[in-house]
Amino acid sequence: MIKKIFIFSATILFFVLLGVILYGWHLSSKVDERFSSRRWSIPSKVFTDTILLYPGQRLNQSLFQEKLKRAGYREVSRHPARRGEMQIIRKGIRIFLNDLKTPWENREGFLINIKIAENTIESIVRQDNGMSLPLLEIEPEEIMLFFGLERERRQLVSINQIPEHFIHAILAAEDSRFFQHWGIDPIAILRALIANLRYGRIQQGGSTITQQLAKNYFLTPNRNLRRKFQEVLLALSMELMYPKEDILEIYLNEIYLGQKGSVAINGIGEAAYFYFGKPVQELSVSEAATIAGLIKAPNHYSPYADKKACQVRRNLVLTAMGRKGWISDEKLKVQTNAPIKPVGYTEYGKKAPYFIDYLTQQLRMLYKPEDLSTLGLSIYTTLDSQVQMAAEKALTRGLQNLEKKFPALKRKSSDISLQGALIVMQPKTGHILAMVGGRNYSESQFNRITQARRQPGSAFKPFIYATGLDTFTPISILSNKPKAYLINGKTWIPKNFEQDENYQVTVRKAIENSYNLATVDLAMQIGLKKIIENATRFGFSTSFKPYPSLALGAFEVIPMELARAYCVFAAGGIMPFPSALKAVSDENGNVLEQRHIKIERLISTEEAFIINSLLRGVVDSGTGRSLRDRGINWPVAGKTGTTNNYRDAWFIGYTPDILALVWVGFDNGASIKSTGAEAALPIWAELMNAIPHHISKNDFRVPNGIVKKLICGVDGKNYASKNCPKPYEEYFLLENVLEESIHEGSRPGIFEQLREGIKNLFKGN
Repeated sequence: MIKKIFIFSATILFFVLLGVILYGWHLSSKVDERFSSRRWSIPSKVFTDTILLYPGQRLNQSLFQEKLKRAGYREVSRHPARRGEMQIIRKGIRIFLNDLKTPWENREGFLINIKIAENTIESIVRQDNGMSLPLLEIEPEEIMLFFGLERERRQLVSINQIPEHFIHAILAAEDSRFFQHWGIDPIAILRALIANLRYGRIQQGGSTITQQLAKNYFLTPNRNLRRKFQEVLLALSMELMYPKEDILEIYLNEIYLGQKGSVAINGIGEAAYFYFGKPVQELSVSEAATIAGLIKAPNHYSPYADKKACQVRRNLVLTAMGRKGWISDEKLKVQTNAPIKPVGYTEYGKKAPYFIDYLTQQLRMLYKPEDLSTLGLSIYTTLDSQVQMAAEKALTRGLQNLEKKFPALKRKSSDISLQGALIVMQPKTGHILAMVGGRNYSESQFNRITQARRQPGSAFKPFIYATGLDTFTPISILSNKPKAYLINGKTWIPKNFEQDENYQVTVRKAIENSYNLATVDLAMQIGLKKIIENATRFGFSTSFKPYPSLALGAFEVIPMELARAYCVFAAGGIMPFPSALKAVSDENGNVLEQRHIKIERLISTEEAFIINSLLRGVVDSGTGRSLRDRGINWPVAGKTGTTNNYRDAWFIGYTPDILALVWVGFDNGASIKSTGAEAALPIWAELMNAIPHHISKNDFRVPNGIVKKLICGVDGKNYASKNCPKPYEEYFLLENVLEESIHEGSRPGIFEQLREGIKNLFKGN
């Protein structure tokens, strides 16, 4: 009988052990699968563009300092001693630069002194060797992460990067016998059992680091016997399959160490920056012990939550390190008396939200949403956060000023309030420096730059004039006399914004003063079909109809397309692709996607210059002349736009380096009681005055195929003679000057041949 019981028991034990072994083998396969594949889902990071600084560059110091703070730099009153610190001094700023790591640059941080006088950079000097730098690139600012469901932040660190005192702090806090046990520590379990019996409650646990990793990495948080059994088997499997160093490295990158709003801080790499603003390698013994002490209860012992409790817990870790002989008694005394100084953090709201939405649309053509939330990509954008901040402030202030001037524009409900939109681009590259798609993103995510369709009014007129450049010159005469047009059996009589008795005006005067009658006359002479064909080439997706009102911007356009079309003039005839994305790199820094400039020549350099010259006249002496009273004293071309009943107000202005479009109106088309010069232009001016680092003050270059002639100001028709009372200079396409000479009776054969030769010479410029 006893023998049968023994055999039965042995059989049961055999099958139990076999089951444990098989289950352990099953779990070990899960361990191997997880350890050998991607171990974490890491959100992709979105960055602004880098900042380039150079001597002679003008600077908005307040915007620049705010930019640095948003990039993580901390202001100190002393000389900066470590990366990420800056000191504001009387004649400039000292910055201990962070490391710069982008797909195109890899540079360690160093201390610099930027000398600034009268908002201009005088010099940039390295403090370690006294070298003057002609150009300095400052790292980009993180503006967004593509989180998955877990909303975790972590910066992966190698075990070889972690200082020995940090490892000792972790072991002292969590598992001092880590390198002596096999995943389960009977001594720690016995010690915990005795302590818990003594206090009559759960006072301490006996889990090893390996067990904690098994629990956090593979299991649910449910507490039951089955899960504890799985935890033990997983811990034993990990210890059998992998070196201690690998297990510890994964643990240190996995552990939860606090909360930043709705985002979890995981791993010591991220925690080092979150709490102390520096990499793991630079943490002191006290700082390392502080982070190690958080593991037990991160949100309770956080220095942001309870600095006193944090200090008590840190000192317990330091004392444990002392008992193990990992720090000397002298160092223990110094470190336990050291104050805890967290770096502090600010939770900014969503940065450049309309821009991010547009960027996301471009990224969707390249990556799946799950890739963006798991692959840890670095996404480098074209955004200049200084320009973005200035744009947001200018638009907000401009709309508030308009409501103050016209109280009837103020609405009780925010969803029907006065709106505005703004985009800033580099004309030659198409890079979007800033985008504000509405007054308040939290109240309306509708992007009025990319999604709205609004009548451009007079802002569309330059495309009428550009279409007629092969026939008309700036001194060509247009009829500014009232005239009726028959459209689909109905009579349409356009009017000028202000009554004018000049029934004949030059092309220049017509566009400078935004004469409606003269522009319609020009359009009818050119041909509406030709204008529509040309507008389509300029990238408008609008379905234009051959109506005379086309000349006055009666057909709705997308503001983004209007801004892009104006870039053609600013860029010398080239049409760029509006881009928010510069490059994408993987977690190892390898470039995956780099946006190359996509350009297309639409008009010649000479034709673009003529339009620029005409639109410079708008700013110098036409409807945009109030810019000069707002501090804009450099060469600018631009055009105002106002639609019927003041439903839309526009101003698009540009230099060879930068272009900005501003729109103001109500979503429902209600009147704003203001023109483009009154509502949109002041916003444009405030923005440009706030971003001097993008204003070179260069004039538009005169191409070779342009001729400057002295014109008589009496009728604007003839070239000036010695007896002309009001001469002025005007620009012409070379072939148009030759045609005028032919009309004056010169030998047609010679000039005709010369004209054709010139056309062929400059064709495609």
